Amino acid sequence: MSDPRIETVDGEAMREQWRHVHNVIVPPAAMTPGEVLERLGRGYRLENAYDGDVLVGCSTVRPPAGEDAVATVIARVLPEHRGRGFGAALYEVGLGHARAAGARAVETVVLAANEDGVRFARARGFDEVERYVLPGESELWLTLRLETFPS
Repeated sequence: MSDPRIETVDGEAMREQWRHVHNVIVPPAAMTPGEVLERLGRGYRLENAYDGDVLVGCSTVRPPAGEDAVATVIARVLPEHRGRGFGAALYEVGLGHARAAGARAVETVVLAANEDGVRFARARGFDEVERYVLPGESELWLTLRLETFPS
């Protein structure tokens, strides 16, 4: 694998690419174009990852919030591109954005059925802190926290 090209989502075409990856990875939480814009409006950093010109993944970094200044970093890689370092690259870039934004702790959110995503997070030191089902839904979600957030 060559290093992926990671770009901040800018413009409708890139928003649609980000939305595509998000919706493939977490179909129970599929987003509309308006919901993607809403996240950008909340200050979320959305990025796409490419292998050459091929879209391979995306990420979300929610800015730090609360007393503990917890940021959320989520890396998503399309199944056919997993196991080649794209997720690790997205994750490292996301951690850098969280650090730069003043985060003192980092969490991630994973659909429990996404075994690859859960394994990826645990391999990087994340521990489960919460299990939940959204109101009116049936899918189980996990929140995992990185207790030793490297500075």
